[in-house]
Amino acid sequence: MNSSIINIESWFTPIDILIITFTTITIGLPILFLYLILLDKACHTIPMMLVANSCLTAFVFACTMFSSFIIMLRNDLERIYYPDSYCIFRAYISYGTCAVFNYSFVLQALYQYIRVIYPLVLFWQKRHIQILFVLKTWILGFLCPIIFLFTNEIVYNHDNQVCQLPLRFSFSVIYISSSVYGIPVTMIIFIYYKLLQYVREMSKNVTSINVLARARRELKMIRNIVILVTILIGVGFVYAIFIIMSFFNSLPKYHFRIAYVFGSSSFLLVIITLFQFTDPLKISLRKLINRRPNKIAPIIILTKKKINI
Repeated sequence: MNSSIINIESWFTPIDILIITFTTITIGLPILFLYLILLDKACHTIPMMLVANSCLTAFVFACTMFSSFIIMLRNDLERIYYPDSYCIFRAYISYGTCAVFNYSFVLQALYQYIRVIYPLVLFWQKRHIQILFVLKTWILGFLCPIIFLFTNEIVYNHDNQVCQLPLRFSFSVIYISSSVYGIPVTMIIFIYYKLLQYVREMSKNVTSINVLARARRELKMIRNIVILVTILIGVGFVYAIFIIMSFFNSLPKYHFRIAYVFGSSSFLLVIITLFQFTDPLKISLRKLINRRPNKIAPIIILTKKKINI
């Protein structure tokens, strides 16, 4: 028995380090993006505010998972097979922030939809209304899994060194999967479908070129969000497979560890893709990179002049 544990631990540590590496990068990128948004006044717009919300939720979620992975690594190295004091609470925070992260993309898609379908209804486009929506998604995200703190359904899995809802055919598993992934993903796809229909109708009818161009531009933005959501589905795909397998009692012993490898790498890909699709962020980063050489150049010129004198 002991020898089998040692053999298993031989691949635990490299996998733990790989997951921690992915998560560390995922923490760093949102910090950079938030810094750019705060620094550049050109990014002080409502769409960028919603992007900043996505970055903030990604940061909180990644920090929560990072702490879990560090403890997982420590437990594997020291052969500790019992939970720490905050294990269940970290699981709750991870469920909540994951839900808020997914709903943050719903807010982005909904804002683009309102700008196209109801351009003259400025009430829903006001900054304070969007901030109110952001606050509501944070409240909703953390309310979804709060019941599990009182039902003791989140338990410690010593094989995977993590506190999670045990995967099985149960209302709790279906409820949290729907709340965190199913509902926000369905909402985004529905918004994209409705806007796509609207743009097609505008193309058929006699419409102002400027209005049609704007609608297509907003449609492209939502399509980018749909691509992000597709990657998000990839994040939960392995997890979803394990949920289905759990209905037939055929789960791999280390299913959570396997899911974390795919989840951490896919989540990093989501953050990179978010940057790639957000032009103001890329422009702001270029400004930051080019700013320092511009400051150094005058100093070099002045130095040369003094030497010549």
